[in-house]
Amino acid sequence: MSIKGQVTIKDLAKELGISPSTVSKALKNNPDISESTRSKVISLARKLKYNPNPIALSLRSSKTKIIGLVIPQIVHHFFSSVISGIEDVAYDAGYSVMIYQSNESYNREVMACDALMSSRVEGLLISLSKETRNYDHLKRMVDYGLPMVMYDRVCDEIKTDKVTVDDYEGAYGAVSHLIGSGCKKIAHLTGPPGLRITDLRRSGYLDALQDHNMKIDRDIIVYCDNFKQSLIRTKQLMNLAQAPDAIFTVNDLTATGVMKSLAEMGKRVPQDVSLIGFSNSLISQVTNPTLTTVDQHGYQMGQTAVQLLLDRLIRKEGEQPFIHQVLKTDLVVRGSTKKSHILS
Repeated sequence: MSIKGQVTIKDLAKELGISPSTVSKALKNNPDISESTRSKVISLARKLKYNPNPIALSLRSSKTKIIGLVIPQIVHHFFSSVISGIEDVAYDAGYSVMIYQSNESYNREVMACDALMSSRVEGLLISLSKETRNYDHLKRMVDYGLPMVMYDRVCDEIKTDKVTVDDYEGAYGAVSHLIGSGCKKIAHLTGPPGLRITDLRRSGYLDALQDHNMKIDRDIIVYCDNFKQSLIRTKQLMNLAQAPDAIFTVNDLTATGVMKSLAEMGKRVPQDVSLIGFSNSLISQVTNPTLTTVDQHGYQMGQTAVQLLLDRLIRKEGEQPFIHQVLKTDLVVRGSTKKSHILS
């Protein structure tokens, strides 16, 4: 038998002289089909290398086997690591991943969610944009019955499974390390107000200062969470009458801007100013000096988030309590800080 293209159930049926429905039942081990017929069908299917059409299967079962993913910005190494973790687990489970980028825009986030719903995804993984303060679009999806897992940037208003890192402890440990290395005036370049990760990292920073009897100076807590802004903000900080001798940034990209700006001002890292970032991105390993940072374990976060979603999709054993899984961070000490003499 010569068949062009992918072998179908109709091809198998024609070759064996039986109906397509009989072939379909035989492939599914239906008890209505005799063992003799089933063996012939299976044997021919293997010989012709028959593979079920996944699109046709999903249409017949009303299951698309597609998971929707909304990510703030793919350009960040942390989020690309999250994607890798999600895809590796999802594909092993037989699911595909449809990715949308909000690009830190609330409106684009809403459009992405609408598009994924129209694509009949079976579940949603989402990390909120910096602008998102209204959650009606997510509430609609939950009310519709779509399983959802929020990761990294989450909110309390949506009752669903969540995966975050311990942002508070990560920041607390980073600032404690700076204090232990002898730093006396530690600035913090922070993210937008109202964002949960921003608030937790700032709280960790403040509590570390307080617990080590350090003075809190609100003038050196500055909103700045990207490379471009940090070039300006760093110079403003260093031109203060009492300039900081250390800077803790909300992410690594901001820290690289700080490092560039300090170099332009003739300041040495860490001799004059110590510096710590957050996320442990690839760029932290190639700066000069290399960047001390807090590892968020993006790949592990992606794996954990999608596994929670798959558990909801596959098990479906009635009402199960929602899970908020918090991953530990790790301080990765490199060349941008001096040796600490106390435990963080």
